[in-house]
Order: sequence, then structure tokens, then C-alpha cells
Amino acid sequence: MAAETCVYVVDDDEAVRDSLSVLLEVNGYTSRAFSSAQEFLAAAPTLRPGCLIADIRMPRMDGLEMQQRLIERALPFPLIVVTGHGDVPLAVRAMKAGALDFIEKPFTAETILGGVKDALARLAEPRAQDAVASTAAARLETLSPREREVMEGLLAGLPNKSIAYDLGISPRTVEIHRARVMDKMGARSLSELVRMGLAGGLQLRFNE
Repeated sequence: MAAETCVYVVDDDEAVRDSLSVLLEVNGYTSRAFSSAQEFLAAAPTLRPGCLIADIRMPRMDGLEMQQRLIERALPFPLIVVTGHGDVPLAVRAMKAGALDFIEKPFTAETILGGVKDALARLAEPRAQDAVASTAAARLETLSPREREVMEGLLAGLPNKSIAYDLGISPRTVEIHRARVMDKMGARSLSELVRMGLAGGLQLRFNE
């Protein structure tokens, strides 16, 4: 089943490309690696369906620009963006444009494989996203006004201290609200929370 589709890795770091390719192939996936966004875009029209794992920060053309080029060409590759620390706002922009997930460095094998599994499942069943949107919207309705404000801060990539300062509350209170938000939204990670928030139509409060 896994070998019927391909997982494409785009990263300018050769060590990252090699390690991800080995991880994917030992877990039954066919993989193909590219050293730049330009190299992938040149090959994309001839590639079979699959999901794409791309670093959000690359020289010459970054992951966001590559994503936009794929959208313009109507080339549907479910995208997982890999981000460094502090790149959450960039990752949110990518998800607003249609990326399925973001994974922060350093990542674990379990995180990568889980993201690939979800991406390929959505490729096979695109209508499943409608159910996700409905569930996310219902869960957003369970949040208090303060919890929604904290969630908006998290999706803006703000640390707890900054959210606390903006809202005039203590960092400890933010931590409590954050835990409640994660529980009510059924999110196990920040990337899941971002995905649920966007799917549910949450309006972000930061400028792109």
C-alpha cells in the first residue's frame, strides 16, 4: 500500500535528505529527494501522486514560494513543511495556503511517519477534510472568549510571556488556558492546534 505512492523530500541539507529517505524507505515508502525547490518544480509535472516534505527555509526559493508555484500550476502535492524554532508564523501561512501540517526541528521518526500517513490518507480521501472542518468548528464553540484569545496568540507564534503581556494576565494563567485549549480542541501538538484552528475558520490576529 505505502509503496504505491511516493514521498518527496525537498531540503538543501544533504544529511537531512539522506536520513529522511532512509527512514521512509525502511518503513515501506518509495521516496525521492531533491536538493532545491527549483529542482522539484522542474520535475513535478511528471511525478506520480504523493506527499511532499519540504523545509520552509531554503536558499534562492523557500518552501512558501515553492508552495505558491505548485498552487499556480494546479499540481496537488499534499505538503508537510519542516520548520526551525521560531518559524511558527511562517508555518501558519503555509497551512493557510493549503499545507497539511508542519513539523518542528528537531523532529522524531514517529512524528515524520505520522505526518506522512495522515497526508497520504487525505490524498486518498479528500472529502475527509469536510468532516475535520465540521469537528473543528464545533470544538471552537466550546472555548471561552479568553481561551480563544490565547489560542490566537499561540497560532501567531507568540510565547506564553508575550501572550500574557498582551492580555494583561500572568504567564501561569496563560499556561492554564493553553492546557484547556489543547484539551477542548483535541490537539496533541501545536501543529494539530493550528490545523484545527484553520479548519474551523478561526480568524488570526497577526499580519502576514
